[in-house]
Amino acid sequence: MNDQNKNESIKCSVSQCRHNMVTENYCSLDSISVGTHESDPTVPECTDCNSFVRRTGCCE
Repeated sequence: MNDQNKNESIKCSVSQCRHNMVTENYCSLDSISVGTHESDPTVPECTDCNSFVRRTGCCE
């Protein structure tokens, strides 16, 4: 992940995501897309980071 720069505007603790900085709880993307899997989201658990990409080889 040396070729990525952290985006201090996007905090992320999901180490399984390819865009997570691993050594710090930040995302390396310039921006993210947030969506929902609910028709009427009412709590944070109803939202999703649609920019998530599973990191290869991290979690087998």
